[in-house]
Amino acid sequence: MDQGSLARILKQVSGGGDEIQQLQKALLDYLDENTETDASLVFSRKFYIAQWFRDTTMETEKAIKSQKDEDSSEGTHHAKDVETTGQIMHRAESRKTFLRSIIKTAPSQFSTLKMNSDTVDYEDACLIVRYLASMRPFAQSFDIYLTQ
Repeated sequence: MDQGSLARILKQVSGGGDEIQQLQKALLDYLDENTETDASLVFSRKFYIAQWFRDTTMETEKAIKSQKDEDSSEGTHHAKDVETTGQIMHRAESRKTFLRSIIKTAPSQFSTLKMNSDTVDYEDACLIVRYLASMRPFAQSFDIYLTQ
């Protein structure tokens, strides 16, 4: 991954939230900007929103399950795990709120929401997609699958 380009995109994209949320917003703005030239981008935009919402829900469920497993075993690191679970839950809720705000936006309002739509071009959008895909569980465990 080209970390320099990602840092440049993050610097150019304004907005709160974490790094992942900023990249998601930049990609969604790019897709929205180009829907007039390619109608399939409307589907891609909706797919990404749904996939990210699903990923956030799955991450929350895993955190809850691991907390329940730790409660039953009463490990010595219980306090640290609860704090981590709380952080995961908070981050997941903020991401869900972000995605819900994107979903509730009417298509006519997309143009008013674009702040830095010219900061992301096709190559940057491809880089963002590769980076976000590398953060998914399958991509992170791909080396394990290959060695097995």
